[in-house]
Amino acid sequence: MAASPISVSRHCCSSSSAYSNSSSTWFHQNPSKFLFPAASPKTKNGSLQFKGNAVPSVIFMQDGSLAAAVAGLENEAPWKKLKNGLTSVTPPEEKKQLGNFDVNDDKSTVTITVVGASGDLAKKKIFPALFALYYEDCLPEHFTIFGYARSKMTDAELRNMVSKTLTCRIDKRENCGEKMEQFLQRCFYHSGQYDSQKDFAELDKTLKEHEAGRVSNRLFYLSIPPNIFVDAVKCASLSASSSAGWTRVIVEKPFGRDSESSAALTKSLKQYLDEDQIFRIDHYLGKELVENLSVLRFSNLIFEPLWSRQYIRNVQLIFSEDFGTEGRGGYFDNYGIMRDIMQNHLLQILALFAMETPVSLDAEDIRNEKVKVLRSMRPIRADDVTIGQYKSHTKGGVSYPGYTDDKTVPKDSLTPTFAAAALFIDNARWDGVPFLMKAGKALHDKRAEIRVQFRHVPGNLYNRNFGTDLDQATNELVIRVQPDEAIYLKINNKVPGLGMRLDRSNLNLLYKARYSKEIPDAYERLLLDAVEGERRLFIRSDELDAAWALFTPVLKDLEEKKKIPEYYPYGSRGPVGAHYLAARYNVKWGDLGVDE
Repeated sequence: MAASPISVSRHCCSSSSAYSNSSSTWFHQNPSKFLFPAASPKTKNGSLQFKGNAVPSVIFMQDGSLAAAVAGLENEAPWKKLKNGLTSVTPPEEKKQLGNFDVNDDKSTVTITVVGASGDLAKKKIFPALFALYYEDCLPEHFTIFGYARSKMTDAELRNMVSKTLTCRIDKRENCGEKMEQFLQRCFYHSGQYDSQKDFAELDKTLKEHEAGRVSNRLFYLSIPPNIFVDAVKCASLSASSSAGWTRVIVEKPFGRDSESSAALTKSLKQYLDEDQIFRIDHYLGKELVENLSVLRFSNLIFEPLWSRQYIRNVQLIFSEDFGTEGRGGYFDNYGIMRDIMQNHLLQILALFAMETPVSLDAEDIRNEKVKVLRSMRPIRADDVTIGQYKSHTKGGVSYPGYTDDKTVPKDSLTPTFAAAALFIDNARWDGVPFLMKAGKALHDKRAEIRVQFRHVPGNLYNRNFGTDLDQATNELVIRVQPDEAIYLKINNKVPGLGMRLDRSNLNLLYKARYSKEIPDAYERLLLDAVEGERRLFIRSDELDAAWALFTPVLKDLEEKKKIPEYYPYGSRGPVGAHYLAARYNVKWGDLGVDE
């Protein structure tokens, strides 16, 4: 029975240890379910891929970092079940016989190696997320964290660097200092080049010393630039993968710049890894409200019947930041806002929103439905895209620099910092419904949200109460991903009194008011999933191909024609062209007003 990847009960929680008594009992009663195969070399196209029977998995992070994660059996089904006050643990499916060792707390260990440990992503996101998982008892009993980078550093220096970025949950400060110290004692450092098999072989020796003869599972997190992804994967796979357990690697965007470069990257990675060992991370898929999309739709009868062209007029996916590149435009200028935000973050959210009901909550069933959505979409036309670039602006006596004022950006750059696009899904459910995306930097506020605008009520008795603007009477469902996570529904309501005056009101679920628990960072969820071998929030290669097939033609068209972006002031609502694009499809952007 496939366990749910959406509303599931993990091993970790504040009231239980990493492995519950029930799951431990099941392991002892069913030792044959978890066995490792005898070591044998694995080849692909005549080249050696892994040491022994190691099963490497790779994860690439958004800024190009790569990570190898060691946290669960290959093809291991999740142990988790829906948790509604009661928690039951179902034994994993026996998908593969794996060998001669029982997997339990005493005989297996997980090592997480952060490749590029001295970089900003590692310091600001990866190490804090790993500590949060440790604080919540979500990591296995035996685990070790290694930092790997070219910089010369001692274990003590790494721990000092990491300690400056660690914080405890707002709602859980008990024993915070003690837990931090325990976590830091599990952190070690190894210096080496990213393209040196010799250095990774030395890392392998060090890891074995810490694994102390236990069955080793290894996770590599590549927090490095994209141009050295393949070199690092090759070295990690051939020289430092596990000889008895599994090896995984995490890869975050950018996954190339277009269809060709993405396919080339995938082909190179698969020389050393199998597809199910590559964990392509999009950290937006780990955000609480994005993960709640399927729950909202498939577990609430009131929404599922409305989720179609019969009732939905348009869907808007909006991403805005209230700051520019500000000294870090070198990376951004090579990609632009469409590659950086729309082709991955917003398109992934769209696929989750629009997919048909999956056969089950198994990762592959969910990803199959997402791929169907992407393959049903029309290629994006240049006429359905508006691009912009922010310029300098003075407001309240404060001067804000333009994009090309950034010293890391070429003065003649035409790279868009804003884009709006209209997309269409040509299937029975969504035929004719415009899906409008917009994303930009240096705008008037910071937000990420999904806005579902429903159709007008046929023959509405109260049209005269709304005057000529029928949009005032339109119901709208808003899912605010960040900040101040919330779900609210705009409805029409009578204002109390003797007269008949109508008002638009919100039925509001504000997360910080409803739930006292602090919402975990997206990296925590994704790292834990990688350790457990849960792939539902990671992007499969055919998903990636379908996504690039939509965006590559229009990106090439804009770049070959050197289309000049529409300039908009820093801190404004973006270029006027976005409003003309929406008006072409009889749509008004929902973020123009102020929501209560």
